[in-house]
Amino acid sequence: MALMSTALTAPSAAEDFKYNDERFADLQMLRYKVQDFETLTLQQKKLVYYLSEATLSGRDILWDQNGKYNLRIRQMLETVYTQWEGDKSTTDFKELTCYLKRVWFSNGIHHHYGCDKFIPNFSQEFLRKALHEVDTKLLPLAEGQSIDEFCNEIFPVVFDPKVQPKRVNQAVGEDLVLTSACNYYGEGVTQKEAEDFYNAMKDPNNKQPLMWGMNSRLVKENGVLTEKVWRSGGLYGTAIDKVIYWLAKAADVAENPRQESVIRTLIEYYKTGDLKTFDQYTILWVQEQDGDVDFVNGFTESYGDPLGMKASWEGLTNFKNKKATLRTEKMSANAQWFEDHSPVDPRFKKSKCKGISAKVITAAMLGGDLYPATAIGINLPNSNWVRAEHGSKSVTIGNLTEAYSKAAHGNGFMQEFCSDKATLQLIEKYGDLCDDLHTDLHECLGHGSGQLLPGVDPDTLKAYGSTIEETRADLFGLYYMADDKMVELGLTPNPEAYKSQYFTYMLNGLMTQLVRIEPGNDIEEAHMRNRALIANWAMEKGQAEGVVEWVRENDKTYIRINDYKKLRELFGKLLAEIQRIKSEGDYNAAQKIVEQYAVKVNPELHAEILERYKRLNLAPYKGFINPVMTPVVDAAGNITDIIITYDEAYDAQMLRYSRDYGTLPFINE
Repeated sequence: MALMSTALTAPSAAEDFKYNDERFADLQMLRYKVQDFETLTLQQKKLVYYLSEATLSGRDILWDQNGKYNLRIRQMLETVYTQWEGDKSTTDFKELTCYLKRVWFSNGIHHHYGCDKFIPNFSQEFLRKALHEVDTKLLPLAEGQSIDEFCNEIFPVVFDPKVQPKRVNQAVGEDLVLTSACNYYGEGVTQKEAEDFYNAMKDPNNKQPLMWGMNSRLVKENGVLTEKVWRSGGLYGTAIDKVIYWLAKAADVAENPRQESVIRTLIEYYKTGDLKTFDQYTILWVQEQDGDVDFVNGFTESYGDPLGMKASWEGLTNFKNKKATLRTEKMSANAQWFEDHSPVDPRFKKSKCKGISAKVITAAMLGGDLYPATAIGINLPNSNWVRAEHGSKSVTIGNLTEAYSKAAHGNGFMQEFCSDKATLQLIEKYGDLCDDLHTDLHECLGHGSGQLLPGVDPDTLKAYGSTIEETRADLFGLYYMADDKMVELGLTPNPEAYKSQYFTYMLNGLMTQLVRIEPGNDIEEAHMRNRALIANWAMEKGQAEGVVEWVRENDKTYIRINDYKKLRELFGKLLAEIQRIKSEGDYNAAQKIVEQYAVKVNPELHAEILERYKRLNLAPYKGFINPVMTPVVDAAGNITDIIITYDEAYDAQMLRYSRDYGTLPFINE
């Protein structure tokens, strides 16, 4: 999965649509436009609407997955925000408002990207007093619990930096399960117990292994480990039933029988929690290529689990951007050529690339772990055997990459961190295009390339698995960005355009992504680690050969690429090694290369970057406010149209979602 774009371009003509919206803390809210929605048929519009409702109905699941107290904390804060009748001009209330907006953005009390708990800047005394002054019936009190007892239980979780300090802990030598605040494991379950529990389930001779543990919480009951499966009638059942309700409506207006079968098989999986049914659903989902409308709905990515097994809930409703998809179709049609010419060991290449499809899509609704912060590209499914035998779907989310680009125009960022005018001109001319192409290559071909050797456990890299996989996909994209094949296919306009991507990627991995790191902290998020790994490794090897170097000008640090062709060769060498690590399941090598190149931050350089970025007055993180879909209904109750509007305020949207999609009880044991 690819995160937000890093390439920035020159300003373009102003548009009526407002991409930038509210800003608070280190966050900037954006809006995205659902282009060409009006060209869809009424049946397609209804399908998009029903799938969008299903996308929003699982919201509470992610909140609870991110931390067992999150739903209660959200309700507590929202009650004070909307019901408290005290002086709202005070610093305490303003700080509570900012904190609540951060909690909304992160779907919990830990930073959405860095995973550290953010501490409120309002006082405990203020919050306790305010809670005594609102309607007790609106507060998420446990049965028989007083307000003071509630405060004594919840306040340490909110205010004490030592209590649940990280949602996902990746520190070497620590018990990653016991020290992570995410709610995928019950009280007292250790990392070793969890690993042993799932290792015992695996059959090394099974060529179609299930993704054990992906849809459950592992808990201890009377000292015995057991799974609480997320399904209808099970854990998260009330939310899942609401998702099922809207999926059933979507199935009734599907574009074709195969698409209907996809949706109904997903419903069956939600009802049973059966992982075999999940694999059947993903196979059908990959094979369905005829409909224009598509979706992601369910327990999908495992970045939120420190062991990389359990999947967070996410939703995305979309439809095909037919014009832009022409470029990704060229890539997928040539997937075997790219695989055959990859610089990796032939043992790790696929002899036959199956079912690889790619398209550019228009996002219509974001939900769960894709909202408000979202990916710009997705490649699914995640099951290695399904991908090998049936292929995968890759998407670049075109209207989101456009929104990021439009919002960044003219902000001075690239001018601050690139001192070379010729390179700036390349970025201004080709940056947007090459950024999209790298995302296409990452998702369409990178994740779909290569193979595990027979008998290699897909989970053998453990906590390093996500970083290695994202590194592999990024390197595949970087290597081929500079290939003559890209010009031959008409994807890049000339042999020089790729240089814009090489520069912005190295700059981001070495320097500018560090604006997202607090001083003194390590890099922990998988995508940030993968970019740091590639850039730091290439800088170390490249400096020795004069390929790339650090330079100082006017007391500022810059990077300079002296030989782009040799830099490509370095990317190829690293890709070969990363693919070997993945294919052989070499845990020790994965740990060594990640810890050496992807984790630590140079404190002096970091301080300089933070100071330079501060002067630009930019927000390092961005996320989206969803559009609002409203059905037009005739006198007989039939939907005659779906209207999309873009003027809902951030807080109004979040409060509406809590009211209309509050599908879970506040305590989910």
